[in-house]
Amino acid sequence: MKSVFVDTLYWVALTNSNDQWHERAKSIQASLVSCNLITTEAVLIEYLNYFSLYNSFMRQTVVGITNDILEDSKIEVVPITHDLFLSSLTLYEHRPDKGYSMVDCISMIVMRNRNLSEVLTHDKHFTQEGFSILL
Repeated sequence: MKSVFVDTLYWVALTNSNDQWHERAKSIQASLVSCNLITTEAVLIEYLNYFSLYNSFMRQTVVGITNDILEDSKIEVVPITHDLFLSSLTLYEHRPDKGYSMVDCISMIVMRNRNLSEVLTHDKHFTQEGFSILL
């Protein structure tokens, strides 16, 4: 079964109907039925942080969605280990000319380690590292 990495941008777009990528994310969602999805704890932290200043209803909504992600057998959430953090820090250090966040670096290291080439995002940083973005 095909595996695809899921970046924060995709989770935000699915959740926020006002997001510019919402409709595209919803249309892609249907095509993912036969895919395994892989994301990281760092991505989920970034997702929750994105909505931290929203109202209490939206905060509760994203907590519920995060719990659903964690419980979904077709979604693997990769934990942030010390080794993963250090590998990501090395990538971050070696790309001073890029605008990669540490979450981007963690995601890219996980993708490399899992031989994943496709990512649900519109973040051009992933194309700079040779990955294919799907939004």
